[in-house]
Amino acid sequence: MLKIFMTAVFLIAALPLSVLAEPIELSLRSQQETKAGSGRYHQTVHAETWQPEQTALILCDVWDSHTCQNAVLRLEQIVPRLNEVVQQARANGVTIIHAPSGCMDNYADHKARQRAATLAKVEQIPEEINKWCYQIPAEEAGVYPIDQTDGGNDDTPEQKSKWIKQLNAEGRNPKRPWKKEHPGIEIDAEQDFISDRGDEVWSILESRGIKNVMIAGVHTNMCVLGRPFGLRQMARNGKNAVLIRDLTDTMYNPASAPYVSHFTGTDLIISHIERFVCPTISSDQLIGGVPVRFENDKRPHLVMVIAEDEYDTAESLPPYAKEELGKDFRVSYAFAAEEDRNLIPGIEKLKEADIALISVRRRVLPKDDMQIVRDYVASGKPVVGIRTASHAFYIKKAPPEGYGDWETFDQDVFGGNYHNHYKNDLKSSVRIAQDVEHPILKGIDRSLIFPQGWSLYKVMPLAEGTTPLMFAKIEGYPEEPVAWTFKRKDGGRSFYTSLGNVDDFKQPAFRTMLKNGLHWAVEKSVPDSEVQ
Repeated sequence: MLKIFMTAVFLIAALPLSVLAEPIELSLRSQQETKAGSGRYHQTVHAETWQPEQTALILCDVWDSHTCQNAVLRLEQIVPRLNEVVQQARANGVTIIHAPSGCMDNYADHKARQRAATLAKVEQIPEEINKWCYQIPAEEAGVYPIDQTDGGNDDTPEQKSKWIKQLNAEGRNPKRPWKKEHPGIEIDAEQDFISDRGDEVWSILESRGIKNVMIAGVHTNMCVLGRPFGLRQMARNGKNAVLIRDLTDTMYNPASAPYVSHFTGTDLIISHIERFVCPTISSDQLIGGVPVRFENDKRPHLVMVIAEDEYDTAESLPPYAKEELGKDFRVSYAFAAEEDRNLIPGIEKLKEADIALISVRRRVLPKDDMQIVRDYVASGKPVVGIRTASHAFYIKKAPPEGYGDWETFDQDVFGGNYHNHYKNDLKSSVRIAQDVEHPILKGIDRSLIFPQGWSLYKVMPLAEGTTPLMFAKIEGYPEEPVAWTFKRKDGGRSFYTSLGNVDDFKQPAFRTMLKNGLHWAVEKSVPDSEVQ
């Protein structure tokens, strides 16, 4: 009996890792246009199972130094978790390819480099596989989201000067200071490969029957996308490529368009990749735990839920967010489905949101989705509503089977009392409250009066606990509040405005008020702005 057992143990031990390894279960995130030409995208997730022996992990330019000190500091935060991913992937039978571009001479005697350099080239080598790839055809449908023409270095001038001196003192060329891969990444001389050549990397993949490629490293907008072994080349030549989105960084300077935070710049590039190049995954899918978040990334996660057809907020809110909120918030969207008005793909993002903005008109949701909304509100997190959010989840009749509504959403969440609106041809003028000191009114001229973009809502009386901040009046009719705060029973902060027509977004006072309201709701200091 012992002999049979020992024989079984020996046979199992002799099996290659690829036979023993568990399949890799992944959730691939990508983005699909809500309808052709809309410019709006649903974020979608689909499950795939990858076999380890058919999978490679490429580490792109995880250098030991860089021309930009801030880039080095951010990379230091990624490296420990990236090394964990490498170790786990290798143990599971995934092929590891280290690709520190321009450093091959320093690895000439390394077994992992020799293994790559001496491997016979496969017969079918893609055209231009050894060249930088600047764009693939799919990207022609989009607009590249950031300006990186200045090189993306976000060091301050003083910091840059000190960094150059330090690089010189270390005997490094300040223009090309990298010499090897970061020492925090373990290279297994007996199993791994080292290469920065497209034909070598391609031959490694093909000779091993590898169909799936995960790429991590820096920098997403430059090397990770464009190198001969980068995402574009992998995707256009038929590999199942994914970016590990939390183990990467961009070279983006916030002093360049679109003038957002460095981290928002990274988000914009990842979004571009998910739309036009390939899906993304996060490191927790490979080793558990939580994805990496940079220490200096303090942005609250704002989820905009947009599902209304009358006031075009699907057109006005995304550019507004990019122009006004990109420095201070991480913004995600959940848009209504084109084929079913009562579906909002991406509503589950509320589970990870720090703040929600609701722009929805008379929709009911599948019960599980409606519960996501209810759970979010019950958590005490802040809610901001504009225009039709007062009647977001009520359709004046019983919802269809399997769907849920929230008839008292206005009263429960905003302390409101929407019960109709005045005729559209009755024009109203908006004034700012004179006797209220509130951060949401910061930077707004109290004497200002401006026209409301569309019909005036009837909302009086408001609930106890509300603080009106703006009012509007039609000549000959009672004045109505058009913006107020509310402290909910669950303790959460809410801010609501019945403004929000496209013409309102042209009013500087409205734009400032909405930005201030978002900051106030999430308890961030309201930024300074010019008096409007």
